[in-house]
Amino acid sequence: MGKEIDLLVNYPKTKRNLDERVASKTEADRAIARQFGRDFFDGDRRHGYGGFNYFPRFWQPVIPTFQEYWGLQKGSSVLDVGCGKGFMLHDLAELIPGIVVKGIDISQYAIENAIDDMKPYVQVANALKLPFPDDSFDVVISINTVHNLERKECGQALQEIERVSRGNSFITVDAYRNDEEKERMYAWNLTAKTIMSVDEWIGFFKDVGYTGDYFWFIP
Repeated sequence: MGKEIDLLVNYPKTKRNLDERVASKTEADRAIARQFGRDFFDGDRRHGYGGFNYFPRFWQPVIPTFQEYWGLQKGSSVLDVGCGKGFMLHDLAELIPGIVVKGIDISQYAIENAIDDMKPYVQVANALKLPFPDDSFDVVISINTVHNLERKECGQALQEIERVSRGNSFITVDAYRNDEEKERMYAWNLTAKTIMSVDEWIGFFKDVGYTGDYFWFIP
């Protein structure tokens, strides 16, 4: 199996008012968010991002970490599962000229509103059945996406990531290490359908045969 590693260590940390967000989230908000449409990306903050726009300060500091860790260069191929509007892929292509990038997302809205230069490389698809042959990509990345599926489907998605990767992958999922983090996570969460403790996730990875690297989102 892979290892726990924070490849997003250089992703800028935003200041969040956790208590305010926890108090404001309702099941109705979650139902809207899980449609992954305009309301989630560019609607009211209660339902998601409150405006999902490109800023180089987010992913550009992360790309050198990816590049060094996997030895990415011209001709390397990367798939982003849950690519949203393609912002990470845009920065990969900009900072590593000649890299081959692809992205999929369940959201038709996100794909239709992808950043212009990535539109040819992203498509609507489901993580449960990635539309690529076996061993298609040098690296498969999935940030805060797999946990949006039910537990059984999480396993299927991880097996699909295994299938299309050539041995390198990295995911992040919602997790907790203690009861306090668990309580905050369940109150904070908008879209995740599968939330487990760190130890439960690691056991789950072994059970479903996921051999890639991983890290946690813990608010």
